[in-house]
Amino acid sequence: MTTENGLDPKVGFNSPFTALLGMEVKSCVDGRSEIELPVRKELTQYHGFAHGVVVGGLVDIVCAWAASSVAGRVVTTEYKVNFLAPAVGERLIGRGQVVKATRRQIVCRGDVYAVQDGREKLAATGLATLMTVE
Repeated sequence: MTTENGLDPKVGFNSPFTALLGMEVKSCVDGRSEIELPVRKELTQYHGFAHGVVVGGLVDIVCAWAASSVAGRVVTTEYKVNFLAPAVGERLIGRGQVVKATRRQIVCRGDVYAVQDGREKLAATGLATLMTVE
């Protein structure tokens, strides 16, 4: 079941960390998620593009929210990120997808795109393993 805006109601959308960064959930349902993040100066590194911690964090978060949409409450047990290009743009789009879910463990992939002048460029890809929590 989803809400009228396409969000799964069993996933909590009030994370203080995502609010601090300014992330906006665009969709989170049926093992998929999409989150946007405006790139502000405070989120950049010394060359002016989004800091790797921000990009890696977005991989983790889109994976966790995708997993939550099929498993409820989850916590990340590990994740790995490959940085493919500098995250240069006005905003980042993170997309997560469940690869496989069992009763206790969920494996997800997450991609982060930098959006500049309306064009998306893949900046990072990653895998995350999450476990359900009670």
